[in-house]
Amino acid sequence: MTGPTIEGEGRDRRSLHERIAADLRDDIMSGNLAPGTKVPSTTQLKARFDASSATVQKALGLLKDERLVVGRAGSAVTVREHRQRTVRPAASLNPAKPGEPYRWLAEARKGGPPARSKLLEVAEAVPPGDVTEALGLPDGGTALLRRQILRLDDEPAELVLCFYPLELARGTALTERRRIKGGTPTLLSELGYPPVLSVDRVSARLPTRDQYEALELPGNLPVLRTLRTVYSHDERPVEATVMIKAGHLYELQYEFTPG
Repeated sequence: MTGPTIEGEGRDRRSLHERIAADLRDDIMSGNLAPGTKVPSTTQLKARFDASSATVQKALGLLKDERLVVGRAGSAVTVREHRQRTVRPAASLNPAKPGEPYRWLAEARKGGPPARSKLLEVAEAVPPGDVTEALGLPDGGTALLRRQILRLDDEPAELVLCFYPLELARGTALTERRRIKGGTPTLLSELGYPPVLSVDRVSARLPTRDQYEALELPGNLPVLRTLRTVYSHDERPVEATVMIKAGHLYELQYEFTPG
């Protein structure tokens, strides 16, 4: 595999090993380096990037910390299996069928590593500004927060903060500190608020301290932040969820039918 050198006096002010890691990370995420394949040798990478052995090893060290590659110094470095995952956000919106687990878990378990969720907190809280706006709350208004961490193969995959209007949540299983059978789409449907529209707003940003620690991130890498607002009949917002994923491990796939 060949490519232009990234040495030079361009606008990229990152150190050389960070730029090398960025190019290799892109090769992995785009599929140029598939899971299970060997990363080009140190000699090849030195030539490609006009870099020293120490700089190349430092770049590979970043990718090892990010759990994208495995290998020891002096031996072949290999792209890790099952590291990059494509997430289909629409797949988790519909209510689960009777007897099925929460749709996120069901989707994650399809041919993938073991998946599970852990509920971290259930409390009344003042949401972030964009959630307040999405739910139509007054400034400083509170909502019910259900905060959980989703794990794949016992590694943190996604931090999820679900907010619900208090007048909808009070007196329901949403306020209880336990997992909801079938997930909240199922419960909302049973309460008479079936999801009829979901609007996602996706951004990339650097993680907060809480996000960094919860996802056990390896370095100063961006996260994908999705704000999903779920509407029921009469365009009533019934749920606003903030989902945080490690940006170097996930991509989102949206499917549209031309109308």
